[in-house]
Amino acid sequence: MGTWYDTRYVDDVRPGDHAWLPYSGAEERDHVVAPFVAGALATNEKIVYVTDAPPARLPGMTGLDPAAFTATGQLRVLTRAESCLDAAGGFDPDRLARTIDREVERGYDAGYRAVRFTTDFTWALTSGTGLTGLLGCEDRLAHAVSPSTVAMAVCQIDRRRCPPDRLAELGATHEVRVEGNPLFDDGTLRLARSFAPRGLRIEGELDGARHAVFAEHLGRLLAGRRGVHLDCAGLGFLDLGGLNLLVRHALALPRGEALILDDLPANVENVIDMVGWNRLPGLVPGRARGARDGGATAWA
Repeated sequence: MGTWYDTRYVDDVRPGDHAWLPYSGAEERDHVVAPFVAGALATNEKIVYVTDAPPARLPGMTGLDPAAFTATGQLRVLTRAESCLDAAGGFDPDRLARTIDREVERGYDAGYRAVRFTTDFTWALTSGTGLTGLLGCEDRLAHAVSPSTVAMAVCQIDRRRCPPDRLAELGATHEVRVEGNPLFDDGTLRLARSFAPRGLRIEGELDGARHAVFAEHLGRLLAGRRGVHLDCAGLGFLDLGGLNLLVRHALALPRGEALILDDLPANVENVIDMVGWNRLPGLVPGRARGARDGGATAWA
């Protein structure tokens, strides 16, 4: 099943966006949801989070006092029972839609410039309603959010708990896929976290003027981690200094560990081939370009 949606950084989500976040673990989920929550609280926006977790444990609340925001209504943490379950404890998409409509209306009346909504729907996949009910719920959310000049939503789903074809169906009910904000972006080089596999995505040109910032972020990522992948699909230029930088970091890894270079563009791969992989200890070719989502790599 084909899907289409715009991919947007979380800080760029805006009113009218019915977005989804197919995450691969708690680290990736929190990397996206935390700025979505914190961004609302740092501005004149309301955040509605449907969860059974206490406010203090929500992504984005580190260093903040939840009571200060719940008291004013800027932060609304609603349990499933009070927002989207029926009397028998089953998932009720209609009730969730009414809850969102009510919270958006109250937020507008209170003078908030926007109302953000988020929840993790993974649990609904194993509830009585299953995927069919969840698809119906997403359709209702789309009708409530997409025409709005106030409301925006990020629907979370653990992609590991949903077969790929079912995941594609869920994706097709959204207009936007949200991802974490870049770690660095100066218009020439962009660095962003990747999570499946864990690593760093490099886009643009890695030249001498940007060695220091790249080394800083790569060093942070490598601290205490193993099997780090560098997604090079968007890397347009890598100078020899950048290649030496990669080798230096790879040599500092524990014995038997390496930096894995995925999706190398032909021009970058040619530079490495000329130098010789055998002269670059600690750098390992990973999956081939176009071999994403479990595809075979071009290297044995």
